[in-house]
Amino acid sequence: MRAQEIQPGLYRWTAAHPEWNARATPGGPDDWPEVVGSVLYELPDIVVLIDPLIPAGDREEFLAWLDGLVASRPVTILTTIRWHRRDREQLAERYEQNTTRAWNVIPSGVEPHPLSGAAETLFWLPGALTLVAGDRLIGAPAGGLSLCPQSWLSQVRVDRPELADLLRPLLELPIERVLPSHGDPVLRDGRAALARAIAQADPRDSPFAQPA
Repeated sequence: MRAQEIQPGLYRWTAAHPEWNARATPGGPDDWPEVVGSVLYELPDIVVLIDPLIPAGDREEFLAWLDGLVASRPVTILTTIRWHRRDREQLAERYEQNTTRAWNVIPSGVEPHPLSGAAETLFWLPGALTLVAGDRLIGAPAGGLSLCPQSWLSQVRVDRPELADLLRPLLELPIERVLPSHGDPVLRDGRAALARAIAQADPRDSPFAQPA
């Protein structure tokens, strides 16, 4: 397990995805990095877990670390996209004594931003100036951000330019950090990184685009 404290009360940890396919076709729907990220965000009255995955090789060490942070506080578990439920049920059961409903409760201090037609909800943490993404926004190989490959959108109603349209309103937020599940996080100038990713995915945002 590798856990990083982004700022006091905000953590991102990584773990190997159990369904990672080393022989995936490059650019295909099951082509993603082996290591994926999860997020923990502490609010005064509740601990928020987003897309949590328990590291298989360091399970007991991880759970001890998590128990120490949670203590006796209520827990809510949020999911950006349906196949990121991961270890939601196991952790909900672990902390069921702390709360009556351990998932999908949006606390004050977390703002959901659903992407209609793209089957994902991003979460904005205004107190941390941080955006948490699932599959639709990923870390770019050379740094920064990128929209997901077109192959990842085969089961939804939007293509990459349409996804860019859905993401564009997020540029109104004062985003400093972006924590994606796939790829490295962006820890500074997150709004600029998001703007570049949108421009790269939508030809209309290209400086070489011709007016209609």
